Amino acid sequence: MMWRMRFGLVGTGHWARATHAPGLLASEHELVGVWGRDATKVAALAADVGVPAFGSYDELLAAVDAVAYAVPPDVQAPLAVEAAKAGKHLLLDKPVALDPAVAGDLRDSAHAAGARSVVFFTARFTPETRSWLDQLAAVGGWRGAWVQWVVANQRAESPYRHSPWRQREGALWDIGPHLLATLVPALGPITRVVAVAGEGDDVHLTLTHEGGAVSTATLALWAPPASYTWQTRVWGEHGVREAPGKQTPAHLALATAANELGQAVADGREHPLGLDFGTRVVQLLADAGAQLHR
Repeated sequence: MMWRMRFGLVGTGHWARATHAPGLLASEHELVGVWGRDATKVAALAADVGVPAFGSYDELLAAVDAVAYAVPPDVQAPLAVEAAKAGKHLLLDKPVALDPAVAGDLRDSAHAAGARSVVFFTARFTPETRSWLDQLAAVGGWRGAWVQWVVANQRAESPYRHSPWRQREGALWDIGPHLLATLVPALGPITRVVAVAGEGDDVHLTLTHEGGAVSTATLALWAPPASYTWQTRVWGEHGVREAPGKQTPAHLALATAANELGQAVADGREHPLGLDFGTRVVQLLADAGAQLHR
């Protein structure tokens, strides 16, 4: 039986408003309040959602069983370490950190305190992606994948066009985690990464998987708008299987992630998309990033 938890939300930006707050409200859990670094924005979001605005992070931690984070990764990591040491369960955004050592410290802190974790790789919590991955696993014989995720965040309609951390870190760290979270269950754990930089934040990856499959990916976050592309295809003995497009709203995927965190807590186990996997993702991205800056 799932344990119904009291969640606090950290963050007040677009992702908190559009995904985390409505997702937590749609989950089996209780959203008890919001905290962020800007008191005015905290008050506004809390009023819109109909929950209390916490005046400090310590006050939020004292009132909750679990914390959901919708803040940049370099802000998230130290806050989550503090929460983990206090025994709070963690619903983390990706990537969990920008440094493997920091990610490892967060993982170890959570394990030591018995705090369970889920990292919100959005598509992994949607029924359409799960069905596609199940179909791939049932058939087998996959030898590789071609991925082209080319995004233009500078478009006026993009809610992320003014995101400082995305402008600084680019596609590798923003959509790279989603890439790895998709390809690992499709083709197996990744053993080697080769990364080549393109123009701007463009990055071209070749990933070797256990068992011999090789996938390639082109990622860009600030590409020319006319080149916008989002396609994932796996190929092998049974032809080519394209990943489904987005169908499930992100806030409902978040509700699923929150519910599965509650179930992991009730069962006393680690979630497969918890900090063990989240830390491995950071290690792989850091490896790629080091190659881009040689």
